[in-house]
Amino acid sequence: MAKYEFIDSYASEVERPPAVLKMCRWLEVSRSGFYHWRSRPVSATAARRTALADRVQHFFEEAEGTYGYRRIHADLQAEEIECSPELVRQIMRQEGLVPCQPRPFRTTTVADAEAAAAMPDLVQRDFTADRPGIKFVGDI
Repeated sequence: MAKYEFIDSYASEVERPPAVLKMCRWLEVSRSGFYHWRSRPVSATAARRTALADRVQHFFEEAEGTYGYRRIHADLQAEEIECSPELVRQIMRQEGLVPCQPRPFRTTTVADAEAAAAMPDLVQRDFTADRPGIKFVGDI
């Protein structure tokens, strides 16, 4: 992050930031240079990255957060948008888009009603004891 960018982001995020003059002195940059940097138009690269970030966000939300950078890159290529997979990966990281691959549900245990009916109820469903060490109950 550039010094000017740091000053700008800090001034907009903090509730009561120090004056721009003080921050410029601390970072040893000129105040006029900061204001000149702020007044410059957005570069072509930054504008392209912003437009690309919007498309990446669109495809990510359309896939309900399951698409990674490879699939999103394939969708962008299908729309004939030129970009590299690494650029898509950087944009996803910058935007905080982390894909989640849902796993299919698998039943791990099956209740056996016949086996449960055949087991004797030795404590008669009363799990209280008058002193420790009298009733031991466990589910294995």
